Amino acid sequence: MVWEPVTLPLKRAGHAGDIPLPRYMTEGASGMDLHAAVEGQITIDPGEIAMIPTGLLAAVPPGYELQIRPRSGLAAKKGIGILNSPGTIDSDYRGEIKVIMINLGPEIFVVIRGDRIAQMVLCPVSKAIITEVSELPASRRSDGGFGHTGN
Repeated sequence: MVWEPVTLPLKRAGHAGDIPLPRYMTEGASGMDLHAAVEGQITIDPGEIAMIPTGLLAAVPPGYELQIRPRSGLAAKKGIGILNSPGTIDSDYRGEIKVIMINLGPEIFVVIRGDRIAQMVLCPVSKAIITEVSELPASRRSDGGFGHTGN
């Protein structure tokens, strides 16, 4: 399968001139790393939430969204997650991209300016046409959920 690249216009906020632009770290990567644009550092205690600026603003093309996701290494090694994962940056949003980080680990986590804190993935989206119906078509699963398969 051949994919076509999509142009993603990005602008650095005034406080982020030294922050690296997102980039794919490997040829097969689907996410680009986002860096912290904090002044100095921010400490996140266990159980605490912090809004971390990236210093980036985007003009996401119509028909796409940016998804903000946790970095697997931070999650596995430090217990650091993103609360609204994946976070969505809509095509009409022009404000600074910020990451809502949570420390689910047992130790204090320190975010330093320039740290890689999350990843963003450009994803196509479809618009749904809502049709109200009196009955839904049957399916084998029906309304089974929440462990109905025994797992």
